Amino acid sequence: MKLEKGADLKNGALVVYESQPSNAIPYVCYVTLPGGSCFGSFQNCTTKAEARRSAAKIALMNSVFNEHPSRKISDEFVEKAVGDALAAFKGNKEDADNPNTGIGAFKFMLEANKGRTMLEFQELMTVFQLLHWNGSLKAMRERNCSRQEVLAHYSHRALDDDMRSQMALDWITREQEATGTIAHELEVAEQELESARLAGRELRFPKEKRDILVLALSQIGPSESMA
Repeated sequence: MKLEKGADLKNGALVVYESQPSNAIPYVCYVTLPGGSCFGSFQNCTTKAEARRSAAKIALMNSVFNEHPSRKISDEFVEKAVGDALAAFKGNKEDADNPNTGIGAFKFMLEANKGRTMLEFQELMTVFQLLHWNGSLKAMRERNCSRQEVLAHYSHRALDDDMRSQMALDWITREQEATGTIAHELEVAEQELESARLAGRELRFPKEKRDILVLALSQIGPSESMA
């Protein structure tokens, strides 16, 4: 249906199911939708098939809800969202109008995505969440890249294997500087993923973090990991 409407689905109309390796209950399954949003089974599933159905159920519920016209980004939606952000962070109108502030960047991204649904916007925000978590945004600021330049570049950049590999390399460098860094960060990511899954929330950010860290660990040789 999204393809027929002309939606930009980077991976095509592909729904990917991923069962968590386990030999005992409860079984866990994740489902990634064509736009990149990820959901997981949230019930206590006694079979792999039940876990798959549970993941599909929560993904369908969220997709239908977020496709509703009231969930599309409009001028009124932007105004309310920015107002809520200003109130939450005790900011003022000048903060919202300045693209170099956090709230200003949030407003800039909302306005650049008018007409999209919140689920589509959330998919885009995952890229920036990962860049912030990985330290890439800080590094770009230190190179004097403006916030608008960074937003303009990554707003059209897909979260692909190349980006994941680069982030994994960054974590390998940190591990070489301080042994145990990846293991600690992986434990945090797995706790966040489990908590969000059981709450029925969208999982792309914590799952991508976990997968990037697992990739980093897989690329560290035994001698390095024991150093």
